[in-house]
Amino acid sequence: MSAEGKVWFVTGASRGLGRAITEVVLESGATVVATARRRETLDDLVERFGDRVVPLTLDVTDRAAVFSVVAEAAERAGRIDVLVNNAGYGLAGAVEEVGERQLRDQFDVNFFGALWVTQAVLPVMRRQGSGHLLQMSSIAGVTTYPNLSMYCASKWALEAVGETLAQEVAHFGIRVTLVEAGEFRTDWSAGSMVRATPKSAYDSVLAKRRHGLSGAFAHLQPGDPRKAGAALLELVAAEKPPLRILLGDNAANLAPGVLRDRLAEWEEWDSLARSTDFPAGEGG
Repeated sequence: MSAEGKVWFVTGASRGLGRAITEVVLESGATVVATARRRETLDDLVERFGDRVVPLTLDVTDRAAVFSVVAEAAERAGRIDVLVNNAGYGLAGAVEEVGERQLRDQFDVNFFGALWVTQAVLPVMRRQGSGHLLQMSSIAGVTTYPNLSMYCASKWALEAVGETLAQEVAHFGIRVTLVEAGEFRTDWSAGSMVRATPKSAYDSVLAKRRHGLSGAFAHLQPGDPRKAGAALLELVAAEKPPLRILLGDNAANLAPGVLRDRLAEWEEWDSLARSTDFPAGEGG
């Protein structure tokens, strides 16, 4: 199926990376079910692209609403070929600083929200016998950063589900790709960032990280959101798309070193790791 014939479902389409992806996909000739918490933020897309935009209000944390909106989208658009699970935000704070409500809110959007949309879309794709789930993870789903532990945790959880899901749905002709994006030029570290109340004990440890996530560098990041959209179009068109893809130089530079360090540490402690089994041949 050409790009023109495909229907994409994009969460968090009103701003940032989701907005850029939506625009690029629409420019390719595809149809986009664009969702946002406030439908009116999508009005200009309707003015530009007409009935190839299906604008719908969606709060991904409301599971019942997610299933209802996905059903409406499938009915109105006829099918859903690509899901972009993009809705999310960052939570900054040391492990000791983050409150329970903040943590639950972070997982409700970044993890559970993506899970609800995935569960709602899967029956549509199974009936079609095809589909591609693009789970917007992060380089923070590969490694961790001080002052971002809970954001990283939400992305690591998404990675685990995505990798497992890929094994479960390949039989149905459904593909899964974890998009491990680096820093893109959006307001992620400004208006899209929630911050825990800082504790003075961490002032010297986290001063640089706090400043980096203060919004001072918003819209100065190296990644071009529109190029990310073009990369996703290429992924969807690929005959054998990858389970994981890194986006941006910073992600592509960092991830291999992280995995090399992990392998080296496992090797260093291999003897101890192998010391905990019963002797070979000994019955349980």
